[in-house]
Amino acid sequence: MQRRDLLKSAAMLAGASAASPLLQALPKPMPVIDAHIHLFDPTRPGGIPWPEKTDTVLYHPALPTRYAALARPHGIVGAIAVECSSWLIDNFWLQDVAERNPIMLGFIGDLLPEAPDFAATLDRLYRSPLFLGIRYGNLWNRDLGAAIEKPEFRLGLKLLAHAGLVLETANPNPALITAVLKVSDRIPDLRIVIDHLPHAEVPTDAPAKATYDANLRELAHRPNIYVKGSEIVQSVAGRVSLDVGFYVASLDRMWETFGEDRIFFGSDWPNSDTLANYADTFSVAQRYIATRRPAAQQKYFWKNSIAVYKWRPRTPEQALSV
Repeated sequence: MQRRDLLKSAAMLAGASAASPLLQALPKPMPVIDAHIHLFDPTRPGGIPWPEKTDTVLYHPALPTRYAALARPHGIVGAIAVECSSWLIDNFWLQDVAERNPIMLGFIGDLLPEAPDFAATLDRLYRSPLFLGIRYGNLWNRDLGAAIEKPEFRLGLKLLAHAGLVLETANPNPALITAVLKVSDRIPDLRIVIDHLPHAEVPTDAPAKATYDANLRELAHRPNIYVKGSEIVQSVAGRVSLDVGFYVASLDRMWETFGEDRIFFGSDWPNSDTLANYADTFSVAQRYIATRRPAAQQKYFWKNSIAVYKWRPRTPEQALSV
């Protein structure tokens, strides 16, 4: 689809209204794509909506040069930024930052599909080849389950799908997983990413958990649904564990449900710094994926991100991973 045709398409749409551990690390380092980082700069005029000034861990500039210094030693050759601001103008700030830094393979914006100016804003962002989609979920007091019942919201998502862009969800819980099913039912050709699934709120009540598990299995049967292996490291009872064994059972369940073609890596930097530094965050993911066959490791660390986002390399080292 040509980018100049996006608004025309909008008008048309409106009218139509657990395997055994293999422990096989690759013989040499593979290129890694980090598909979930956040970029922001508290020193900008006007400030930022997140993180809060009182957050002594996060309230510092999080920009590509700082990220690259932390990530490159671990083989990361490219990253995708996920907008962490609800301010419309910040989409264009993020676009500018991504375009000026070749380590950035793309960015996920933050737009409201039901907004009257959604098509026009989407068209403007779509002119950048680094624009990969939008995020909508459990953040900024949004409710995906309620939103999908609105005709104007569905129209926006149809436009997103028609443009070949991604809908990325946020902070999963049982209600969000149910909502993702509804979205997939209504717009089956829309690629959807469930982020932070390792950190999802899993029901403890048996009937509720059975429904939750059934919904995940149903989503796993839909080829346009992908899962981001982000927010693996957790704090339980005030203690952060870096022992990969602590996470194996839940990660195995996710892997067995969705399979090696539908899961990919994201660090959640710098939000991950509230629990562990980048090296430790990456190490937990790396030690877990080392239990999988080499081809699966490659899919997790870079191949699947291409299938999801359709990103294009900007540097020679990124081109080697395509």
